[in-house]
Amino acid sequence: MTSSVFDSITMQHLWSTDELRQIFSEENKVQKWLDFETAVAQAQASLGIIPQDAADAIAANARVEKIDIPLMAAEMRRIKHSLVPMLKQLIAHCGSHGQWVHYGPTTQDVLDTGTVLQLKEAHAVFLRDLKACGKELARLAEKYRDTPMVGRTHGVQALPITFGHKCAIWLDELARHHERMRQVEPRLFVGMLVGAVGTQASLGEHARLLEERTCEALGLGVPNISWGPARDRFAEYANVLGMLGATLSKIGNELRNLQRNEFSEVEEGFSEGKLGSSTMPHKRNPTSSENIAGLSRALRYNAAMMTEAMLQEHERDGIAWKTEWKALPECCLIAGALLLQSRNLFAGLRVDADAMAANLNKMGGYLLSERVMLELGKKIGKDHAHEWIYEASMHGIENKLDFKTAISKHPKIVEVLSDAEITDYTDPINYLGQTGASIDRTLAIQKSSGWMEDAA
Repeated sequence: MTSSVFDSITMQHLWSTDELRQIFSEENKVQKWLDFETAVAQAQASLGIIPQDAADAIAANARVEKIDIPLMAAEMRRIKHSLVPMLKQLIAHCGSHGQWVHYGPTTQDVLDTGTVLQLKEAHAVFLRDLKACGKELARLAEKYRDTPMVGRTHGVQALPITFGHKCAIWLDELARHHERMRQVEPRLFVGMLVGAVGTQASLGEHARLLEERTCEALGLGVPNISWGPARDRFAEYANVLGMLGATLSKIGNELRNLQRNEFSEVEEGFSEGKLGSSTMPHKRNPTSSENIAGLSRALRYNAAMMTEAMLQEHERDGIAWKTEWKALPECCLIAGALLLQSRNLFAGLRVDADAMAANLNKMGGYLLSERVMLELGKKIGKDHAHEWIYEASMHGIENKLDFKTAISKHPKIVEVLSDAEITDYTDPINYLGQTGASIDRTLAIQKSSGWMEDAA
């Protein structure tokens, strides 16, 4: 029986991925704890703290398949401890060498370092799919560089843009997230071996060297000092994921809106058998876009919970610490789903240039009023131009005239602007500003940076 969307066989594909569920599975979590115990034991043996035979026995038996997880869970409930039941099983497997298991570390050393190891695995997946998303957006920006469409502000038509321009803005934003993800690595991928209150008193005179060798064996950095009560590392990462999720959610919501029948400017890739409604057979719902738009909400709330967990009491706070056990894995599961689904959405997106052109002309040319006003203003002054264009527009709208006709009927305007000028100034293709140059510059910068190069 399942109760979570992450475990439900009917819903888990919407909220997570197979890959991320494996990374944050019970089995992988326990294996990371065992990896920590192995690294500590081997480092202690190298320093003469425990026998090498004992370290080798610990390494040989520190495999999750040797741990009875249901039994471990039952013992956790019985003795009210989150690690000792696993240690007891490892000790039993090591025979006479078991007395050297967990010789000096504290539970939080194991659990926090184990979490960092899980995050490192997840991080590689995130980077891979983020690069793939960037690559798809670069393709769309280049392909639709000169495909005009309506730019909208406050939800209504404003001025002409191109679809490539919209995609290039998204690409530039994702590039900054990629930069943030790489910048956080040295702060996040850090182990910890400090003992009960962070003083390393239980680790002996070689405590610092022991910590260094343990972290090195695990491929992690070494902290300056205990970070047991300093939870900014995890909070920062959760909030970076939250920001990334917000961007993908924004894009998903935008593409969902552009698929409205009233716009019909884009459409998700349609697969054979995809069903939109149990009662309306004709429907082709934007299911991928809306799922992406919705997922980020849960991610952002979990990121906020991680910020809340920074409020720690004394040298260890079980209240705040336990909230991380829920919030951080869920941040990662959702982020993985967002990235994979966005990658697939971008790859299969269909763009309807004809619908974009039709919507661009839907207002009968009135969205070019700014351009005509500015060109007219060069000759008579901006305030006078605004007044004349306003008069022509109000008359035209009231009488259901298109903008070009409305201008041509204004007696003062036609004395200043020729028919050819009016035709030129009311053509949306001629009022795209620096759109093309902005797209080209952005693509050149992002491609030259190399961050998308190894995307699958």
